[in-house]
Amino acid sequence: MREILRFGSRKILLYIAAAVAVGLVASYVVMPAPDSPKLESKEGILDLTQVHVSENQLKLAGEWEFYWQELLSPEEIQNRLARDGDHVRWISIPSSWLGYRLDGQRLSGTGYATFRVVINLSEQDRNERLALRLPTIFHAYKLWANGELLAEVGTVGRDKSMAIPHLTTKLVFFQPENDRVELVMQVANFHHHRGGITKPIELGGSDALTVRTHLNIAAEVFIIASLLVIGVYHLLLFALRRKDRAPLFFGLFTLMFGIRSLLVGELLLTQLWPTFPWELQFKIEYLILCSGGYIITMYSECIFPNYISRWFRHGTRILTGAFCIVVVAAPAIIYTKMLPLIGVMVVLQMVYLMVGLVQAALRRTEGALVFLLVSVVALVTVINDFLYYNEWSLIGNTSPLGLLVFTIAQMLLLSSRFTRAAANEERIARELQGANNKLTEMNMNLERTVQERTQALSAAHDDLRLSYDQLLQSEQGRKKLLAYITHDLRMPLSSMLGYVEAVQDRVKPERNDQYLKYIRDNTIRINRMIEELSFLSHLETGQVSYRMEPVHVVHFLRRFYEQYELVVRDAGLDFRLDCGDEEDQGSDSLVVVMDGQRLEQALFNLVSNAMKFTPGGGAVRIALAVDAVNLTRYAIISVQDSGMGIPPEQLEQIFDRNYRVDQPGAEMGVEGSGLGLAICREIVQAHGGTVRAESDGKTGSIFSVSLPCTGQLFSSSKNRVRPCQSREL
Repeated sequence: MREILRFGSRKILLYIAAAVAVGLVASYVVMPAPDSPKLESKEGILDLTQVHVSENQLKLAGEWEFYWQELLSPEEIQNRLARDGDHVRWISIPSSWLGYRLDGQRLSGTGYATFRVVINLSEQDRNERLALRLPTIFHAYKLWANGELLAEVGTVGRDKSMAIPHLTTKLVFFQPENDRVELVMQVANFHHHRGGITKPIELGGSDALTVRTHLNIAAEVFIIASLLVIGVYHLLLFALRRKDRAPLFFGLFTLMFGIRSLLVGELLLTQLWPTFPWELQFKIEYLILCSGGYIITMYSECIFPNYISRWFRHGTRILTGAFCIVVVAAPAIIYTKMLPLIGVMVVLQMVYLMVGLVQAALRRTEGALVFLLVSVVALVTVINDFLYYNEWSLIGNTSPLGLLVFTIAQMLLLSSRFTRAAANEERIARELQGANNKLTEMNMNLERTVQERTQALSAAHDDLRLSYDQLLQSEQGRKKLLAYITHDLRMPLSSMLGYVEAVQDRVKPERNDQYLKYIRDNTIRINRMIEELSFLSHLETGQVSYRMEPVHVVHFLRRFYEQYELVVRDAGLDFRLDCGDEEDQGSDSLVVVMDGQRLEQALFNLVSNAMKFTPGGGAVRIALAVDAVNLTRYAIISVQDSGMGIPPEQLEQIFDRNYRVDQPGAEMGVEGSGLGLAICREIVQAHGGTVRAESDGKTGSIFSVSLPCTGQLFSSSKNRVRPCQSREL
């Protein structure tokens, strides 16, 4: 039964592989034309008055005005047409100007030129936002639409020293001002043997082209990621078992063509790394093309060692090495002319391999038929790519898809090899097991007893481990809650103690009622804080609720200052509040939606932190300023001290939980749990704001809290922060 199932699954796999191969080949042969209308420009004019471009994407093809060895701006072209009349030179797009006959002579691939086409739009498209999807254009260009510069890739110049090549795809958008769109493009090429607009430019609605571009990128990302992951996986397999070299060559082949896929199609490499060297990009692509045939030959020899002759293996090695040396040593304008030769070499290598695969399949060698079918798919897609890049095929980049199909099939083939090896090991193990059956029976009772005792001990150990983890988690939660309680109740109690001592010592008898009110308020606040401190441990997970309401920032700061003034001054520090122009403009000038209690807790943590690190005789200053970003006002509340400062390299870490400033030579006996700044950051971020610290490590620190204000910005004069004027309350 097992043999029947194994034969059946293998037969199903062959049917699936055959269906995939035949389907891809048939789709290539009978691939229908795109659904977009087939319209071409005539003598530089494209009539689209009967077509809705925003709904039907169109490839711009046909005759464009052609100004050879001239770099003309739209204004210069208009002046020339007004002076000299109609233009009499046109060139078919898409195509290279290489071989274009001009004044009885054929043009070379290098040079520069200006292209122009006029597009007449329909009534519906005048008010639509349109887009142009620009392919790779060899090799630097500028594009204007109705006199507006839309795109510039590389640097266009009149000689090689002035021109800087670059290769990328672009999606640009524009709004037609009327029913006439004039496209003017300057193109320069001095580094490749073919220059000009060799691929079609697509025109359509901005949304449709954007979606299509994103789908293309997503498809390429999927294929590239699959190739790279499969390649790295098989290289790791070879590193673990170096006796079999098939995973090595297969991993190298897949990894290399995964990298090449980054350099073709949507050119994801240049989109992720715009400054990637153009020459290196082409060298990598051509080196992969040259060496791909040799690597797949070595892989085939590892899979079917008796079907590749010695002369073919050595000849392939020599020819591949020669091409690679030329690519490395020569400039792009030379080795790019060798693309047809490289294509012929790769195709001949694959044809030779497929002849051997046919022989192996006829001899019913395991895996040969699958290898043959997917090789046909890969060969068809590779041939199409060579034809496409030589402007002989209308179908775009198909080799990544074909290589993905080829790679998946080879991965299954290698997996079957590993499966067979594992099956052989299992068979040997079964034979050894049969020889040791008697010994196993003799020791069965002892082993069973040991196993039962081991399982019991393991279960008890697991229970103990689970109990220990639960106790440890409970202890950590208790310590964390205790740290929160210790940190947040210390200063309110100290404040109440200060007020009590002020009443007892009759510091200001006329303010005794106010002090008693502060004591009562702090008592209520402490009771509320005790009820809510258990939720503070959930701040980082957003499980704490906030009572948000609009609050006048000036009133809020004044109340905060009056509440903690005595505490700070009793610590031997000068305490000041600076509200600048905001206090003069009235209480309604600056409003923030906040939870007053939570934000007071965060601000108090900053003041408390400043008091800890400021020696007696120093100063703590609270300042208010206004900043504006994108028509939104922000209230900037800063707490500045004259303490020992914070080392600049620690500024990014001080807001981490339990982090303590480590500054040699600054032992001030400062104690704290290290939770204050972390709690402050979480509260401020919950209000949609930010908190940051500034210090040079010597002359104190400044902590700034930025909170968004309600309402719109009324005057451009508020676009900058207004410096606060010092005012001591």
